Amino acid sequence: MNKESISGLILAGGRGTRMGHVDKGLQPFGGTTMVAHVLARLEPQVATVAINANRNLDTYAACGVPVWPDDTPDYAGPLAGLQAGLRRCATTYLLTAPCDSPFLPGDLVARLRAALEADRADLCVAKTGDQAHPVFSLMRRDVHASLVDFLGSGQRKIDKWYAALRVVEVPFDDEAQAFLNINTREELSDLER
Repeated sequence: MNKESISGLILAGGRGTRMGHVDKGLQPFGGTTMVAHVLARLEPQVATVAINANRNLDTYAACGVPVWPDDTPDYAGPLAGLQAGLRRCATTYLLTAPCDSPFLPGDLVARLRAALEADRADLCVAKTGDQAHPVFSLMRRDVHASLVDFLGSGQRKIDKWYAALRVVEVPFDDEAQAFLNINTREELSDLER
């Protein structure tokens, strides 16, 4: 599996509830926006990148990559973003990362890809300690039909969908800080300092 077989998707389609309903990906951080940090770290690792967003689409489009809203209404959660990405994915694999984790590892794709191939898994996720990070994932494009069926049944829990697949958790204990996600204005200002 080479870089050309992997598309990247930045998940920025949430409500930003814990941050006061702001669009988290567009919040200023380190002289730019959080989504710009994620994009810069992800682009060298994949063939193409798109952003899943449900508001401020023109602002996200200014990042120079495609912007794909959810196919389902009412902010149905990260699985709706995965569905939008998988439906449009033109490569064999899709890598996902959240817009609120600007310290994304530079070797995320390489390590997830190695585990996916070694275990012949459908999907693999990053893990630090006992904590899995389900939105830091690499999946085969052909899991799309399973996800459509799952969402069509009215379910939304990412862990429950993953339980129906062959999933491998990949330890990143050596890069645990890379998976910090910024959920509140306080966390944003603390990390900015």
